[in-house]
Amino acid sequence: MANKTPTIVVLEGDQTGQELLEEALRVLDPAVTGVEYTFERFDLSLANRQKTNNKVVYEAAARMRETGYGLKAATITPETKGDVGSPNAILRDEVNGTVIVRTGRRIPGIRPTGGAYAPISVVRMAVGDAYGAEEHREGSGLDEVAYRLEAIDRRTCRAVAEFAFQHAKRMGVKVFGGPKYTVSPIYEGMLKEEMDAAAERYPTVTYEPQLIDATYALLLTNGGDGMVIPALNRDGDCLSDYVLQMFGTIAGAESLLLSFSDDWKLTTVMAEAPHGTAPSLEGKNIANPMAMILAGAALLRYMDSSETSQVSRAIYESVFEAVHHGVRTPDLGGSTMTTDFTDNIIHRVKDKLEVWQVMGS
Repeated sequence: MANKTPTIVVLEGDQTGQELLEEALRVLDPAVTGVEYTFERFDLSLANRQKTNNKVVYEAAARMRETGYGLKAATITPETKGDVGSPNAILRDEVNGTVIVRTGRRIPGIRPTGGAYAPISVVRMAVGDAYGAEEHREGSGLDEVAYRLEAIDRRTCRAVAEFAFQHAKRMGVKVFGGPKYTVSPIYEGMLKEEMDAAAERYPTVTYEPQLIDATYALLLTNGGDGMVIPALNRDGDCLSDYVLQMFGTIAGAESLLLSFSDDWKLTTVMAEAPHGTAPSLEGKNIANPMAMILAGAALLRYMDSSETSQVSRAIYESVFEAVHHGVRTPDLGGSTMTTDFTDNIIHRVKDKLEVWQVMGS
């Protein structure tokens, strides 16, 4: 996915989601990072999705497939039946998004729950399982029965398992957890089979498979170990919220949608914050931009160049150093305004990059 002059497809959103996207783009500005890339914007606000009948979403997805990189703001999903629906579902389908990765990590000064100290990544299916399943009911009264036809496929299971072990190897942590394969050996057992096979391909990665219920229970008694947890779509959705909240807030996490080629090379990365549009905070300049800024940093890390990797590291370090030194928005117990937080990060990133350049590192 290396590209001399990368193009980042910027997917604009709604309410506070759009405001925080603009803060992330301020940090990613080439004048700050010293890296040349192009921002190509698409307006995915609810109003424009309705105006174009979702055509803009398909156009953005097509461009992401071409460039390989996307940075998305939170968007509104209308509740009215027959409206434009969720742009995320369309984007996942159109870029063949297979895996979603969310990483919880300790934020300085924020008390974690249980033994959550080292980073924990949840690697889940982005498609299939309970989402999009066919449902129907039969009968009436107390005899009424609801049915749901779920499906997962071998390719997605392998993508989750393969990336989980690759990710664990890069992080230097273990692969932990898994599906309830004892109850569902055919359906959920497919993911377990791929996890076991991946463990053989990556013998240096510690592998501790657990049933999903044991995974939840053991997370609360975790001794502070870092880990990567592969999961089905529904399990991973629940686990992500659980794990991020174990670290006290979802503010310190980014969410990544990944797609792969047939030989398991990354083809598209779309980064976003895991939170929503927070309409009650719109226009108040108090929302926390951390997650969105970290999403931008994560995207740079996947651009596969030493230059962007260095900038990514500078952004990550700057964000957590700032919080450590008391630069905190109200949700973290501070009084720093949104734009002031971003200004502080920009200052720190510039300083780090200049010092590293002088040091030749």
